[in-house]
Amino acid sequence: MNVIQRAIALSLCCLCLSAISTPLKAHDYQLETLAEGLEHPWSMAFLPDGQILVTERAGRLRLIEDSELHPEAIDGVPEAYVASQGGLFEVMPHPDYADNGWLYLSLAHGTARANTTRVVRARLSDHALVDLEVIFEAEPTRSTPVHYGGRMTFLPDNTLLLGLGDGFDYREQAQNRANHLGSLLRLNEDGSIPDDNPFVDDEEAQDEIYSYGHRNIQGIIHDPATDRIWSHEHGPRGGDELNIIEAGTNYGWPLATHGVDYSGARITPHQSLPGMKDPVLVWTPAIAPAGLSQYRGEAFPDWDGDLLVAGLVSRSVVRVRLEGSSAAEQEQLFEELESRIRDVQVGPEGYIYLLTDQSNGRLIRVKP
Repeated sequence: MNVIQRAIALSLCCLCLSAISTPLKAHDYQLETLAEGLEHPWSMAFLPDGQILVTERAGRLRLIEDSELHPEAIDGVPEAYVASQGGLFEVMPHPDYADNGWLYLSLAHGTARANTTRVVRARLSDHALVDLEVIFEAEPTRSTPVHYGGRMTFLPDNTLLLGLGDGFDYREQAQNRANHLGSLLRLNEDGSIPDDNPFVDDEEAQDEIYSYGHRNIQGIIHDPATDRIWSHEHGPRGGDELNIIEAGTNYGWPLATHGVDYSGARITPHQSLPGMKDPVLVWTPAIAPAGLSQYRGEAFPDWDGDLLVAGLVSRSVVRVRLEGSSAAEQEQLFEELESRIRDVQVGPEGYIYLLTDQSNGRLIRVKP
């Protein structure tokens, strides 16, 4: 995708967004490589002692301490099914990690003929995972190595949200609440089912489902200031979506979408349907959104409250300025890296951290 196409990707959306009036210039921030040689890094997590954990999709969990990458991968990581988009996905500490030490990991699990998304938790001790527990496995298994979802976040009540994909070849199942495909799930911290989930009394639905009608969720956060849950997901050929998540809600896929099939064929004549929630923002052509975070910090005060969307196809981070529940403006950042960005997170000191999706991937820190 060339520069012109990337510009179009930001202007053709479901809302007509004005350009950022005072975009940052390159000299307003500096990019610092903390680690390189990472094999398709997928997510990162900050620990209270200043260490950083990074997952590699190839199935390894890496540790960065004092801005140095430990030469050996962490032991005891469960084996992932590594193929195409499958592998080790998110690593995330429990909100009370300082007290209980739990780390949560999502990964593809199984074989070429029968694989799915799994969530485990474990503790880190002497550069190894111990006390490993499998707390959830999505049903049913499938024979496609794509559209796993895998992004997670905790809510204030310490319940866990897990975004899943539709398995690609099974997209119609995103409307079928009898399975987990194409759904956002809510679990208790031990993997059990919260009593107040929206479909716990529905015999025809999986009790874990919080929302459904999703194609492939690739970013999810909770904003404590507004109590909103934001997520984004890949569309097919165009139609990437930014959504506000509401319990029990149908988000339309594949009955309503702004995208078309990769062949150019129309998936559906509908971009919106009664009883289905429309996205806040659509990117067409696709930016292929990956990680998602919300900026809170003092290092870049002009960005406070803005969403930061990692872009694979756009090779940038898209900054989305919010006005309440609407997207007001957006801007592409860090295009000079010329790299697919898999994850973007805000560190405890307010700096921004990026993971580049490459066989020789990098962890990059963005400072004023």
